[in-house]
Amino acid sequence: MKIGLYFGSFNPIHVGHLIIATHVINTTDLQQVWLVVSPHNPLKPSASLLNEYHRFHLVQSALEGESKLKASNIEFQLPKPSYTVDTISYLKEKYPQHEFAIIMGSDSFCNLPKWKNYDVIVKNNPLYIYERQGFKIVNNLNANIYTLNAPLLQISSTQIRELIKQKKSIRYMVPDIVKEEIEQNGYYK
Repeated sequence: MKIGLYFGSFNPIHVGHLIIATHVINTTDLQQVWLVVSPHNPLKPSASLLNEYHRFHLVQSALEGESKLKASNIEFQLPKPSYTVDTISYLKEKYPQHEFAIIMGSDSFCNLPKWKNYDVIVKNNPLYIYERQGFKIVNNLNANIYTLNAPLLQISSTQIRELIKQKKSIRYMVPDIVKEEIEQNGYYK
């Protein structure tokens, strides 16, 4: 099976993430997209992160009933911080029957040279890249890329967390079940 790995903090997951994952399924040859919840991205501060198990549960809740989108906590078992090159290597060893590709925004693609062993990632994995505002896709890494014309929303997890702190509505920005769980558990206050 051809599986796209969509890495993220998902702090929290929002409709923008889900639109991109669904777009990938609908427009590429990938058969599943795994939303890989990263416990700690080495390029982001961890202070504002909700507990990884809570974030994973929110992703699972958001994907309930989806057969082609799957929440993955594979990085919870690996050393922290999480490095994509290590996760991919682990997945290829654990699931040799699958082919893996990486899904990322053009902002991440521009930052790829800052990633641990980025040259190994580029050499051994197809990259499905959606363009984000202000970050043109320029393939100066000789990567095997597929450019996605994904519908993009000007929405971010940071913005959602800020709205929650200000006691403002996040309705329609996150799935209803995610909104309910955030409110019931007092996340991000």
